[in-house]
Amino acid sequence: MKIYTKTGDKGTTALFGGTRVPKHHIRIESYGTVDELNSHLGLIRDQNINAHYKNLIITIQNKLFTVGAILATDPEKAVLKSGKERLNIEKISAADIELLEKEMDTMNEALPPMTHFVLPGGHQTVSFCHIARCVCRRAERLASALNDLEPFEANALTYLNRLSDYLFVLARKLSYDLQANEIKWIPEKF
Repeated sequence: MKIYTKTGDKGTTALFGGTRVPKHHIRIESYGTVDELNSHLGLIRDQNINAHYKNLIITIQNKLFTVGAILATDPEKAVLKSGKERLNIEKISAADIELLEKEMDTMNEALPPMTHFVLPGGHQTVSFCHIARCVCRRAERLASALNDLEPFEANALTYLNRLSDYLFVLARKLSYDLQANEIKWIPEKF
């Protein structure tokens, strides 16, 4: 398989299903940002962190490929007029979302209560988590805008929302595990 196809040389790309759209289309921005997020997660996974987190990140990365496929699918080509699916695309399940919630609950049990917002940073690995969290929020905003125009599977959007929460809690847990200084944001009084 060749990496270059030359079909995008004029600024268009194909969706799953064959429809061509401009490379700046919101659908492309959406799944491109999910791909960017996935790369940031790979960077976190490459850090010296607990094997459980690494394995969960691999699971999440696989689910993000599913989210990307959902976002990259032309909705008109995905379903026949009869309502039957034309393209066999994996779904994001309620169990996928619940896994993130359970992981957050488990991590939160070991953490001191959060009384203030925290400034991103304290350790390189923690900073990578915060960057991934911000990219995830951007992916969610773009996917939400796309969903307003062309609705897609609701669990995909929910997954992105829950994942950004998970990445915040993971950043806090890694701060705790790495004994990094977690700096509280305390607004200045005027």
